[in-house]
Amino acid sequence: MNKKALLALSISSALLTSSVNAANKIADARGNAMGNTGVASADYLTAPFYNPALGASFRDDDDFAILVPAVAASIYDVDDSLTTLDDLQTAIEDFESSGSTNVNALNRIDGYLDELQGNADLTVTVGLGFAIALPTKAVSTNLFARGYMEVVADMDISGDVNPVNRYTDSTVDMLAFGYAEMGLSLAKEFTIANEKVSFGITPKYQKMTTYAQRASVEDFDIEDYDKSEITKSAFNVDLGAMWYKGNVRAGLAVKDLFAQEIEANNNRGLTDTYKLDTQVTLGLAYVSDYFTAAFDADLTKQTRFQNRDDDTQFLRAGIEGNAWGWAQLRAGYEIDMEDTLDNSITAGIGISPFDVVSLDLAGAYAGDNQFAASANLAFTF
Repeated sequence: MNKKALLALSISSALLTSSVNAANKIADARGNAMGNTGVASADYLTAPFYNPALGASFRDDDDFAILVPAVAASIYDVDDSLTTLDDLQTAIEDFESSGSTNVNALNRIDGYLDELQGNADLTVTVGLGFAIALPTKAVSTNLFARGYMEVVADMDISGDVNPVNRYTDSTVDMLAFGYAEMGLSLAKEFTIANEKVSFGITPKYQKMTTYAQRASVEDFDIEDYDKSEITKSAFNVDLGAMWYKGNVRAGLAVKDLFAQEIEANNNRGLTDTYKLDTQVTLGLAYVSDYFTAAFDADLTKQTRFQNRDDDTQFLRAGIEGNAWGWAQLRAGYEIDMEDTLDNSITAGIGISPFDVVSLDLAGAYAGDNQFAASANLAFTF
């Protein structure tokens, strides 16, 4: 069990829970590179991911666009727990296969348990998405789907002085939340009191899945995640509003108007509740042909797993330089005001020959063993 195995499992799980068999939660390399901003700065193709009202923000020559799939993944393993746990399981195998006489392996086991004791939680997130947009003056429409999975694991290391009892009594708790949604985003522009505004609404179908696993450090296997699967489906709505003044924009997005929650439990006493709270985010942006600057602020926090101290609430900022529509350079910064995740630096590039095909790549760094990456391909006509 290692980082690649966990990431592969997370990606495959997101595929299985996606309504279309399609993290970072929003798989949009442009927004990811700009500090994960987008409430006032996303384009009409990715509008449903951030703010449905942006679906009405398009140029006169925009007729049709498709995003084919976007993918994102992030891992936060500050203390490199995955590698240490993998080494620990190897040492346990060596010790038990030698007839319990390998003192060196026993000392290694004790050392690895010391390394794991008190480590920060491990978090892995993956996301997938696609969209098909048809912008019109009457009503702009965008058919979209996206899915993501969050995996959170922590170690409960025994303090027993006997190394054998210690590794036998030490456990790994893993909780995971899989999410998928499919919807039709609708947006229209208006002029009210000589001010240009747009409004959007997204009715959508949601599917939520939780997994819970508690196992000894010796027996823990990430591939056993699905033995405690719980699934729930729901109908929900996103709302959005935009105000435009020259190159300046202000937006407000309300995601998941109807808050949801789903239980997570297994038969070894690990129980929790995942809360999908209503998320309200304010966005400000300056948008021109050659330069974009964006700022997003969460006005509400996400509880996530109720019994864990893993709430998040973000401030995000990003910039983009656009070379005549052919290439883009992006950077950003993201701050979690709840201090659950470390602040991260983001960056990325875009290549868009003839303004028809767009390839976007993004990456983020928040310290050792804390990184993210995303990519997407889009066509606009």
